[in-house]
Amino acid sequence: MHITLDEIARRAGVSRSTASRVINNHPHVNPAVRERVWQAIRETNYQPNLPARSLASRRSQVIGIIIPQPIHTLFADPYFPLLIEGIAQVCNERQFSIMLELATNPTGDPYRHIGRQGFLDGAIVASAIEDHFLSQWLAQESIPVVSVGRISTHPAIPYVDVDNRQGARIMIEHLLWCGYRRIATITGPMNIVAGRDRFAGYCDALDAAGLPLLPELIVEGNFSEQSGFSAMQSLLQREPRPDAVFAASDMMALGAFKALRAAGLSVPDDIGLGGFDDIPLAAAMTPTLTTVRQPINELGQTAARLLLDRITTAARDLTVERVILPTTLVIRESCVR
Repeated sequence: MHITLDEIARRAGVSRSTASRVINNHPHVNPAVRERVWQAIRETNYQPNLPARSLASRRSQVIGIIIPQPIHTLFADPYFPLLIEGIAQVCNERQFSIMLELATNPTGDPYRHIGRQGFLDGAIVASAIEDHFLSQWLAQESIPVVSVGRISTHPAIPYVDVDNRQGARIMIEHLLWCGYRRIATITGPMNIVAGRDRFAGYCDALDAAGLPLLPELIVEGNFSEQSGFSAMQSLLQREPRPDAVFAASDMMALGAFKALRAAGLSVPDDIGLGGFDDIPLAAAMTPTLTTVRQPINELGQTAARLLLDRITTAARDLTVERVILPTTLVIRESCVR
């Protein structure tokens, strides 16, 4: 049986126009009425006529997830699948589709084409690299955009982020509480606000403890496992070597752990280790990794809600929203008191 919008309206006890407003995510619908309509949709497995709906609403019902990273990064780092999963959950609920774009073309031509031809109703930037061509393109486009991570060079772009600085600080404070004093860091990339903020948290904690900031204990990485491995090898050549290392991502912590094991050193007996993210791998390592948990799935969900609200709200001069989610220290076996 082909279910029509009229049948959905009848089952929900509302007018056809009200049912249409619910399906099109119109903001001014009573929550109880909205739930009745969605209950009818779930019961009947109703599928709207998307081409007709797009013509009527002048929307494609498609958003882009733009990741300015090479494809191997997308599949090597569990952060991105968890983030995309959160975005997809909200988009599925609100009848939007997703188009994934890896923004690696320095001219940006494909993205100008997509934005201007109406293929996308909006875009989520899943990795906020500040000196990337994408930032300039986003600043010029008229489609709604939300960034996962703050882009300090474009304050008009709404974003959702975590308190990276405080998260890194509580990790270093924990390492200090454990008794470590020569604490090195493998930073994230300095062209991303998260990389700079996590390094700032490291500096804050050392300063509060009266410890000097030593350049020989600082190596920049790029959030990848390989960069963590290489950075740890570099740190092991410094004398005296660090007694603990804070890697600004769990993937870099994994790389650092492998470099320590290759050098015949033990975690935490020889060197303590801390990470940032709390991806599933952190709890599966041996020893398990002490890390800072950021709610990656919730980041994706929140970014999707911000974007879809902007798309479906008539007024485009909405307040620029900035959402900061908390982080949590997860204490495991990789550092001991």
